[in-house]
Amino acid sequence: MNTITIPQKLAQKDDLVVIPRREYEALLEFKTFREFVPTSAQKKALLRAENNLRKGKTLSYHELVKKLGFTN
Repeated sequence: MNTITIPQKLAQKDDLVVIPRREYEALLEFKTFREFVPTSAQKKALLRAENNLRKGKTLSYHELVKKLGFTN
């Protein structure tokens, strides 16, 4: 078994994480994905939707289907 000495400075500051190499490599694969950054228009639309939800201005699924004119 290998022995590793960890400096006390690292251990006290919670700056050290030890994981198996395979898990580390799996985490690195996530790095290739871009994070979604909404535009200002999308942020405004989300705020409007949240306000409508709080005010109770929502449609049920069946009301939406009827309003859009879909039929079974």
